[in-house]
Amino acid sequence: MFLSVLSAADPTEEPTSPTLQDAQDSATNAASWVEQNWSTWLSIGLRVLLILVIAAVLRVAIRRTITKFIDRMNRTAQAVDGTALGGLLVNVERRRQRSQAIGSVLRSVASFTIMSTAALMILGTFQINLAPLLASAGVAGVAIGFGARNLVTDFLSGVFMILEDQYGVGDTVDAGVASGEVIEVGLRVTKLRGDNGEIWYVRNGEVKRIGNLSQGWATAFVDVTVRSDEDLDRVRSVLAEVGEAMSKDEPWNERLWGPIEVLGLDSVLLESMVVRVSAKTMPGKALSVERELRWRIKQAFDRVGIRIVGGLPVPADDEPAPDPTAGMAAPSAYSNSASPQSQTASPIAPVAPAGPSNVTK
Repeated sequence: MFLSVLSAADPTEEPTSPTLQDAQDSATNAASWVEQNWSTWLSIGLRVLLILVIAAVLRVAIRRTITKFIDRMNRTAQAVDGTALGGLLVNVERRRQRSQAIGSVLRSVASFTIMSTAALMILGTFQINLAPLLASAGVAGVAIGFGARNLVTDFLSGVFMILEDQYGVGDTVDAGVASGEVIEVGLRVTKLRGDNGEIWYVRNGEVKRIGNLSQGWATAFVDVTVRSDEDLDRVRSVLAEVGEAMSKDEPWNERLWGPIEVLGLDSVLLESMVVRVSAKTMPGKALSVERELRWRIKQAFDRVGIRIVGGLPVPADDEPAPDPTAGMAAPSAYSNSASPQSQTASPIAPVAPAGPSNVTK
């Protein structure tokens, strides 16, 4: 036995070439292995194919449903735009942009959910244990959630801002931390252009309140301060004429969404009184309407002789002109050195001492 082992382990012995019988045995073993496992392979392939087909069909159906829903929103907006209610709502283009953004987000979320579920089902079909993978993904998700909680907050806030239509591109908003015109709305950051041209990058998660100055309508207020002895009926008639004339001129007839109203006295003091004028305007046009209204009121008051408190006082015609020397003090008697008062008040000159006398002895 020992000699046979040594002879078999002898390296000098030439290897024997495989024979035909060995090849037939190998082919038989391979064929039997394939025959034993082909049904398993076929079932796995059919399962994977079925999962992919179902996922693709479901993805297409959901995306088409979302697209039809967005198109229906756009048609509803177009139908409302021509009515009186449409003036207080957002215009068609604004609604179209918002609906497209919402549709894009919904389609992306649906596609990610369907395809990730299909991938996990395919891995399960190959008898891969998903428990460690899901546990690792859960731990990683928790770690990423704690590390990027601000990012998640910004993203969720951006999604809700778009869904609720809090503001859009072109709106003038006051976000608390910054204010200006919205030039871009993202899921994480909103870009605002300030009054001086600067661009503010505001994180959506940091916004606690939003004041939209471009939705619905705006109100222009003008306070006119006149003297307390002016005729109020005359002031009211002049202001009414100014408002009626401005409502008929272009482009103010489009920017004004209601008549210019004289609300009445806002305050009454001893020397002045304030009359408030109000007008409902297009969103974002209140400041320009206020400036134009002040301009016209000042010109109208100058024509009829109504004076606004704060200007230079104009003397009345029946009052004599004030004496310019009335505020001057009378000349003092002490200014003349020859007057008795000055001589009396002048100090007495000291007497010079007498010199020594010459005594002769």
